Amino acid sequence: MSKKTRYILVFLLVSLLFVIRAFESDLFYDPLIVYFQNDYLYTKMPEVDLWRLAVNVLFRYTLNSLITIGVIQLVFEKKRFVKFAGFFLMLAFMLLIVVFVFLVRNEFEQGYLFPFYVRRFLIHPLFLLLLLPAFYYQKLNKNKF
Repeated sequence: MSKKTRYILVFLLVSLLFVIRAFESDLFYDPLIVYFQNDYLYTKMPEVDLWRLAVNVLFRYTLNSLITIGVIQLVFEKKRFVKFAGFFLMLAFMLLIVVFVFLVRNEFEQGYLFPFYVRRFLIHPLFLLLLLPAFYYQKLNKNKF
């Protein structure tokens, strides 16, 4: 695949991440979006259908993960990077969703910051921003030796 085609595809995938973010309230059930935008320090947590929320978080995380894996494949063209990213994303989801469900069930009794950031890692493609520089650094160091 030519470099120009790869750049266009990466641009399209990143644009798709922006589209997911722009239409998040239409595409996904998440009453916590409004909660964290408003006075969450002073208001009670909204009524949450936990299973529906968990399924929607899974769906959104899966979309973001597939796009992340696609970007990594297009940028680096290394099968081992794609395998590692897939395994890492799967493991991260399993750990984060357990913590997130526990926190939502307890209605953020321990505070709001930790659940806020756990949710952020689940619904936003932050792992793409972590994995891209890590793989780039790995690629640079591999070329030195």
